[in-house]
Amino acid sequence: MDFKSEWKKLSLIAAVFLACFFLPIGAARFDNAITESLHLVKWYAREHVLLCLIPAFFIAGAISVFVSQASVMKYLGARANKVLAYGVASVSGSILAVCSCTVLPLFAGIYKMGAGLGPATAFLYSGPAINVLAIILTARILGLELGIARAVGAIVFSIVIGLSMHLIYRKEEIDKNKAQMAMPEPQVGRPLWKNAIYFASMVGILVFANWARSGDVRAVFLCCPGGLSMYKVEGTLLNSGTEEIKILDTKGQTISVSRDLLQGMEDTPKKNLYEKIYRSKWILVFALLAAFGVMLYMWFTKNEIFEWFTASWEYAKQILPLLLFGVLIAGFLLGRPGREGIIPAEWINQAVGGNSIRANLFASVAGAFMYFATLTEVPILQGLIGAGMGKGPALALLLAGPALSLPNMLVIRSVMGTQKTVVFVTLVIVMATISGILFGAFWG
Repeated sequence: MDFKSEWKKLSLIAAVFLACFFLPIGAARFDNAITESLHLVKWYAREHVLLCLIPAFFIAGAISVFVSQASVMKYLGARANKVLAYGVASVSGSILAVCSCTVLPLFAGIYKMGAGLGPATAFLYSGPAINVLAIILTARILGLELGIARAVGAIVFSIVIGLSMHLIYRKEEIDKNKAQMAMPEPQVGRPLWKNAIYFASMVGILVFANWARSGDVRAVFLCCPGGLSMYKVEGTLLNSGTEEIKILDTKGQTISVSRDLLQGMEDTPKKNLYEKIYRSKWILVFALLAAFGVMLYMWFTKNEIFEWFTASWEYAKQILPLLLFGVLIAGFLLGRPGREGIIPAEWINQAVGGNSIRANLFASVAGAFMYFATLTEVPILQGLIGAGMGKGPALALLLAGPALSLPNMLVIRSVMGTQKTVVFVTLVIVMATISGILFGAFWG
């Protein structure tokens, strides 16, 4: 009998038993944290799985089946032209404008197909970080300086992080490239233009299905706690039900108001191209789906379609359970926007006040572990700034938060290993902290 192994098992059983024995059920904060974790995972399942992750899984599966390894290596491989490789990685990521979880299947797809570690991690960072709409919203709501700093910082980060990962693991990348050079050139069974249109239709479905409304929602309510009075709420309309409406206000708080007390609501979206696309997004999605179906029928064999579904399912099995588990833990620790988890919000507010090194580091670490859906970081930060957060920590959170999250880290680890994940996360946190300190020193 291996006594050392048995002692490890006994220690694990004892630890689980003690955790169960002292489980603080009944304590208000613990019970609320459990509720918040379930609310967040429910919201994530409703808002992100069907419209974000499923299209991303199919795109990742298609990359692994229909894109030749030679093509990936030509533009993103270890020996590809560095300007071209990092340009393609950052531009393609910014065009998709996905959240830190939706980018993961796409990152896994290009990395497993032979993309260099540098360009692959540049793409991994740029997808959620270089979001044009989020940068514009940051400049409009949080100030022009923060908006410009976020844009410049995100672009520089994607390139510097990618180059740093390449240099740190240069020997491994060289060995990987030598092994790839020995592989035979795959036969091309379909013209490039057909594959391009096929992928464009899937990317279009992903982008337009998640197209959010631009402009603010301004609502004026009639409320009567001790007499009639009117107050105005500005923010984003979350839900317009038959009995009540919910708005995420500019401080990150969720406001629910009964329609019986509703005096009037003025929705003032901007009459621009972005808003026109939002109004017709489902027409665009169904048109792309129809075109996609025609392409599948005319250009692909049953065997190819089966291989594509199989590859997509493999990515779903690998990524989705880790994401949902990570969202559950993130909800337990930090709650939803405007709500508290097991960690009191006042601790966070106090920790990010001013522009000290500690405040910037805490903002970077907290942002890295929190989960931000696309654009939600702006109203959350507005509330934190109103509570005393410095401009430096605000920038640090903007540069680390949207690109990373606890669910994101769990999946990255399953794709490229623990060590590379730790290095990638550390680079983001350190660079975000330094950027916040410098920004706070000059513009704080």
